[in-house]
Amino acid sequence: MGRIKVLAIAYACNPNKGSESGVGWGWVNAIAKEHDVTVLTADFNANDIHLHQRSHQSDHVGNPQFIYLRNRPWHYRPEGLWLRIENSPAKPIMNLAYQNWLQCAYAEARRELVRNRYDLVHLITYVGWRFPGRFYQLDVPFVWGPIGGLKNTPWNLFPALGLKGAFYYGGRNLINSAQIKLLPGPKRALKKAGGAVIAATSEIQQSLFEHFGSASRVICEVGLPEVGPTQPHPRAAGEPLRIAWSGLHLPGKALQLLLRAAASLPLQVDYQIEILGDGPLNREWRALAQQLKIGERCHWLGRLPRDGALAVMKSCHVLAITSLKELTSTVAVEAIALGLPVICLDHCGLADLVTEDCGVKVHPGSQAQIVRDFARAIETLFCNEPLRRSLAQGALLRSHEYSWQRKLDRLNEVYGQALQLEHQCGTKRLVEKARHARNTTSPEISQNS
Repeated sequence: MGRIKVLAIAYACNPNKGSESGVGWGWVNAIAKEHDVTVLTADFNANDIHLHQRSHQSDHVGNPQFIYLRNRPWHYRPEGLWLRIENSPAKPIMNLAYQNWLQCAYAEARRELVRNRYDLVHLITYVGWRFPGRFYQLDVPFVWGPIGGLKNTPWNLFPALGLKGAFYYGGRNLINSAQIKLLPGPKRALKKAGGAVIAATSEIQQSLFEHFGSASRVICEVGLPEVGPTQPHPRAAGEPLRIAWSGLHLPGKALQLLLRAAASLPLQVDYQIEILGDGPLNREWRALAQQLKIGERCHWLGRLPRDGALAVMKSCHVLAITSLKELTSTVAVEAIALGLPVICLDHCGLADLVTEDCGVKVHPGSQAQIVRDFARAIETLFCNEPLRRSLAQGALLRSHEYSWQRKLDRLNEVYGQALQLEHQCGTKRLVEKARHARNTTSPEISQNS
């Protein structure tokens, strides 16, 4: 397949931010390496994108191009009050606000298709399966993904969420299950895309097939960050095991599991926990650390700029991820790129990312079992430095699988499939048109011709 023209929809797309914004930025720039891509995004990304492109002109060579859609006051914006709404039972308000932005984006995409020719439309962010917009109705091939959000939080993990977390995620589970059955938009979008669907994880791939009969390819939503050449940080004799943890301080991140695991370690296990991030549960988790008598071992670093956070991680010996619900966290991919072994639960995107060569996966069973197995993994890596270093080298090797070039190679296969499907449909339409013309030709005309 040669160079094609892509109209990408990426509401979240920013070079200076992580999470969904980092996902959108990484994908559109990867696509731009081999194709001509125009990106329809929210206008609050414009300033950061302009500044970045001016300082990296030689990297972009005029690509990608951006169309900035005005973000009106009633549209969702990932900051301030909207973030509090998103992380509360009022989240449906946020969903409605984002849906309204998608309607405006669809109208702009229609106008852009009148102005310019495109080979296909690719909906990238947000990755949530509920939000295909109406882009599948455009008269060009449609690619959707990476898609996430289909999996419910396992009920057996709810004791680790606390009362507020259990209420929030329990409501989400019920709403998610109902919407899988009732929402028409995702079904129509998947039908239009055909096989040109990208699942963020193998769990999502399975769910897409089980619920919608939709075939998909797995391409992780997170790509390898630019961290430069690196070597794993060695641990000298007598040095404590430095454990990194990073994330928003919310129920689903479940830092308390790591704190309880650390508190249960034998006295001879010397460790420090470097805690990045902030959020509503910060005060509660700090109090728990003091209650467990490990407060002096926990360093609460707050929200650092990305370079500062990466520097902290690079100085550590292992990354612990206790998340109970997410796709593939950016910090996990950053960790393996820095040569950090990962201790995590064996579910979500982490089940795909972490292998026995680069980390330790813990069965997501009961809270007591998770705490016990996390503690066992930490103790093993503290007592067996050769094993930890072997996993660190394995992490560096594993990170190559998550390079943007690898993703682009797989994405090109998806694009090729979308264009092939469109060609087949176009041929079918021509055949049907010709058949219809023959069937409607009058006998008189046939005899005189």
